[in-house]
Amino acid sequence: MTIGSKIAAARRRMGWTQEKLADKLEVTFQAVSSWERDETLPETKNLIGLARILNTSLDALIDEKQRDWELRVPGFDPDRQYTFVKTRAQSLGLNQTLAALPLMKAKHEGQFRKSMVAPVPYRAHPLTMACHALAMGIEEDDVLAALLLHDVVEDTPTKPEELPVNDRVRQAVRLVSYNTYYSADKRRPGEADEKELKKRIKPEYYANIGKDPLAALVKCIDRCNNLSCMADGFTREKQAVYVTETERWVLPLLDVVMTVPEWSNACWLLRYQITSLLETFKRVL
Repeated sequence: MTIGSKIAAARRRMGWTQEKLADKLEVTFQAVSSWERDETLPETKNLIGLARILNTSLDALIDEKQRDWELRVPGFDPDRQYTFVKTRAQSLGLNQTLAALPLMKAKHEGQFRKSMVAPVPYRAHPLTMACHALAMGIEEDDVLAALLLHDVVEDTPTKPEELPVNDRVRQAVRLVSYNTYYSADKRRPGEADEKELKKRIKPEYYANIGKDPLAALVKCIDRCNNLSCMADGFTREKQAVYVTETERWVLPLLDVVMTVPEWSNACWLLRYQITSLLETFKRVL
């Protein structure tokens, strides 16, 4: 597979025209067309730009070996996941989880996770987290309810006090929701957007999560799922940032999770899963 055909395939995967790719690189669309027809090769600076913009690597662009891989949507089945969690919750008498399920589904309706292949219904994320917990042997109502609702406050116009759960779960959801920190921490002059504010309050955010074992467990399972999916929805730059952030801020939370004896086995599994993903991405990136 030639460099030109790889550029064309990656561009189409992004849903871009040659003109749009040219605009992003600040070159002419004739240059892009020439590359894709293998009439000319991009200069080094343009190869670097192409790798960054097309969310790939220089190795992937330059290596002419054929890869007979088809990109597929990760194997989520939110309807089956929903039924699975609901059935387990009914058999275990987990009333908060049963109340959280329809609320989570309704609140995240119309929201999707980023994907290079096709949009994934957002509800697949909290449902996968709940299935993950159950697979690790965690069957606690507070944990499953918190996992299902962990993004409802941050991503929808919902307040913690509106959640149909107890104060422990509400507090865990509040702690993992960045937007609950904004009202008490107003944007400073020069902070142009939410991203800059988020960066400044990050130490406070993780410090508060570290005071609450339930919030720490939710954050670790959340990060494990996000790491496993980030190659499908994150740019390479964001993947690298995510790896660094996970090592600095998230892995220490596992020590907090370990303080709860009933979660020790799950903590061991999470540490293995997260560190394995981190080491894989560090080598690929």
